[in-house]
Amino acid sequence: MKTNNRFAQLRSVPMPLFQKTMAFGACLAALACTPAFAQNNNTVFVGLYSVYYHVNADDVSGPFTPPGLNADVNNVETLYLAYVRRLSTHFQAELTAGVPPQTDTIARGPAFVGSVPYNGQTIGHVSWFAPTALLHYVFFDDSARWRPYVGVGVNFTHFFDREINAAGQAVFGGPTRISLTNSVGPAVSLGLRYEPQEHWKVIASVNAARVKSDLTADTAGITRRTTVDFRPIAIVFAMGYSF
Repeated sequence: MKTNNRFAQLRSVPMPLFQKTMAFGACLAALACTPAFAQNNNTVFVGLYSVYYHVNADDVSGPFTPPGLNADVNNVETLYLAYVRRLSTHFQAELTAGVPPQTDTIARGPAFVGSVPYNGQTIGHVSWFAPTALLHYVFFDDSARWRPYVGVGVNFTHFFDREINAAGQAVFGGPTRISLTNSVGPAVSLGLRYEPQEHWKVIASVNAARVKSDLTADTAGITRRTTVDFRPIAIVFAMGYSF
C-alpha cells in the first residue's frame, strides 16, 4: 500500500512543475556539451613576419655583360597582418599580407667588374607587396585550446620602388632602370594556434611560397635580363582578436 501511495503522490505532481524540471535538466545537459569558449567566426591577427630568402637566379645576360654576374637579397622582417574566417570546425580561410618591406639587392659573382667592386656590394633595393590567400585544415575540435593546422593557397607578389644605386650604376655603365614581373604561385603553411582565453588567439607558423620573376635592366637602351626565383620561407608570430 505504501508503494501505491508513492505512485499516487508522483501522479499528483502538477504537470507544469514536471515540465520545468525536465527543461532545467535539458539546459544543464546542453551546457555540459558546450565548448570552452563560444565560437567567433572572424579573427584579425597582428604580429611579426620574418622572411628568409633562398635565391636561385640565372646569371645576368645581355650586351657588354661579363660572365658570372648574379645577385642575392637580404632577409627582412616586417609587420604581419591577417584576417581569418572560420568556415567550420575544421576549416578556415585566411587572407594575409605583410606591410611592404624594402629589400636590399646584394651583388654575387666576381670580386670586381673592371675596376669596380662587385661581389658583396649593395647595388640596389626593391619593395614588394605579397598578399596570400590560404585554406586551412585545423586539427582537433573547437574545445581544444591548442590546435595545429596546415594550409594551402596562392600567393601574389608585386614589386615596386625598384632602384639601382650608384654602386650598381657603376657596374652597369650608367643610370639604370629595372623592372620585375609580378609573380603568382602556390603557397603552403604549417602552424599552431593557442587560445588562452575567449576572443584571444596566439599563432606561430612556417610558410613557403613560389615567388619567381623576370628582371629587366635598361642602361641607355642596353637591355640585360635574368630570372630570379626568391623561394621565401616566412616565420610568423602573431596575436589575434576574434569577434
